[in-house]
Amino acid sequence: MVSQQTGSFGSWISPITADAAVAETGSLSEPRIDGDNIYWIEGRPLEKGRNVVVARAADGTIRDITPSPFNVRSQVYSYGGGAYAVSNNVVYFVNFGDNQIYQQVAGGAPTKITSSAKSLFADICVDAARNRLIAIREEHPNGNVIKAIHTLVAIDIATGREATLDSGCDFYSSPTLNADGSRLAWLSWQHPNMPWTSTCLNAAGLDQAGTLTDQQIVQGGSESLFQPQWSPDGRLYFISDRTDFWNLYRWNASGVERVLARDAEFGVPQWQLGLSTYAFTSPDILIYSFVQNGTWHLGWLEIPTLIAHDYPMEFSSLSGVHASATTVVLRCATMTSPPAIATVDVNTGAVSPIKLLVPSDSLQKIQNYFSTPQPIEFPTSNGDMAHAFYYRPYNPDWQAPASERPPLLVKSHGGPTTATDSALNFSVQFWTSRGFGVLDVNYRGSTGYGRKYRERLYGQWGVIDVVDCISGAKFLAARGDVDGGRLAVTGGSAGGYTTLCGLTFHTEFAVGASYYGISDLVALATETHKFELHYTDWLIEPFRPNSALYYDRSPINFTDRLSAPVIFLHGKDDQVVPIDQAQRMYSALQRRNIPTCLLIFQDEKHGFRQSAHLRQALEAELLFYSMNLTRAPLTS
Repeated sequence: MVSQQTGSFGSWISPITADAAVAETGSLSEPRIDGDNIYWIEGRPLEKGRNVVVARAADGTIRDITPSPFNVRSQVYSYGGGAYAVSNNVVYFVNFGDNQIYQQVAGGAPTKITSSAKSLFADICVDAARNRLIAIREEHPNGNVIKAIHTLVAIDIATGREATLDSGCDFYSSPTLNADGSRLAWLSWQHPNMPWTSTCLNAAGLDQAGTLTDQQIVQGGSESLFQPQWSPDGRLYFISDRTDFWNLYRWNASGVERVLARDAEFGVPQWQLGLSTYAFTSPDILIYSFVQNGTWHLGWLEIPTLIAHDYPMEFSSLSGVHASATTVVLRCATMTSPPAIATVDVNTGAVSPIKLLVPSDSLQKIQNYFSTPQPIEFPTSNGDMAHAFYYRPYNPDWQAPASERPPLLVKSHGGPTTATDSALNFSVQFWTSRGFGVLDVNYRGSTGYGRKYRERLYGQWGVIDVVDCISGAKFLAARGDVDGGRLAVTGGSAGGYTTLCGLTFHTEFAVGASYYGISDLVALATETHKFELHYTDWLIEPFRPNSALYYDRSPINFTDRLSAPVIFLHGKDDQVVPIDQAQRMYSALQRRNIPTCLLIFQDEKHGFRQSAHLRQALEAELLFYSMNLTRAPLTS
């Protein structure tokens, strides 16, 4: 056995390089089933972030479906999702390059269906009986993303002709047909609501020509609805948070009935389209997933008796649940295994991966260096409790001097109405294997803990999320886990805003990294895209010119209070958080001679997808901390 070397926390040599971390920053998403084939989307940083539809045949062979240069990615609501559908061995997909819908018959080349240069499409549903697609369409009048027009449309596959099914609402999602194509359901919502605050569930009949009949609002108002879906026998199921947690309901002529009640979340925030957390294998069996206290579970429901059976296995994340009469497929990850597309044995719940994000041989080389996350609950302001995952520094080759405590990197997730999870993440292990502790915070306002926990952020963004990050760090310092004098904070997008607020309005953090973070709330409220145009009305207050509250919570206005070094990392083409916010903050710090750095990545939008950029960002962040926090020499 090789003896451990002794070195300061933050200076350890690790085999989990930036290249290794970037390899895991690819993605697996949107699993689907068509006949005996299973499909999914792979995001490939080494191909400049291109998304590819991949299929596994019944004999186990795996092949790419969509060829280069096609990039299967939608841009509706800026965050996309629902970028493809499959029916009878034909793949229908949105191409990122021109935002148009293509079809690809098995063994053939993609051919264009739509030719609407000013339109974007997503959330594709196949209406096979009428040889058409149903989708969400987004139009930008005169290129204006704030005044985008959204409609529910039907698209003739043969001609590409578009027909409006429903219009007048600000947003639409989740179109779904019943088994014989005679009924359609979908969600809609209006400004100033977000889909996790208030949505409406719509249902209508379809005549032979495909025109809507007897349209009605089934449910809606002061609740968030998610994933309407028709059962094989024609009943409409959906998820609602009317009783605090997103639970499963169904609707029929006699009214609404809750079919699966738990103090747990069966739904997720609808930042992207095409999401699914449950599916039917038959009229009598429903496969469900839910998250409770940060842990995901899977199970099956006996529909005739409404008796639920949870499978024994636990997960760090679950998504994309789809099923046929013989197959269940999903995307899953655990604390010790990276994301995978997998099938599930309905009888036992046994999970069989068919595609791993990280190949097994690559995983084996570094798995002995992984730090296992510890779920923690800690006290914060107003007598509340908040949640996080703590990763202690770990590297079997190294130890620190006995008297030293490690620096702590506090991570603030984006959204802010979303959540972090404990899935194996090489970008976290990159830090822990070098001697950093990592605290990944689910501050008040995060999802996964019920609507009441989400609503604690109402009007308090930039305040309680920051307090929770600080409280979590102090909690660990008081326990003796970390060095309270060496605290760093990092986050992207909304997490970047929390990061900048923590550095500007508080003194606990010694350094920080803002990934495409918000520094100017007025600019966010007036220059962002339509989807989030009124999000700050809920997070701060309804926007009005010269608002004192927007001014007071914008770090850009108080750079004189900021004395900690900050590195900014931003995509040049970011429309969600325009790059000038980072440039203004960077210039203000430069004028005050505070150590700072601004990295601008070409051909990147809101979030980075290209491997070279992801690697450069991670290495730059490490270098910045080495210069301004640990003062440790860079040896790896």
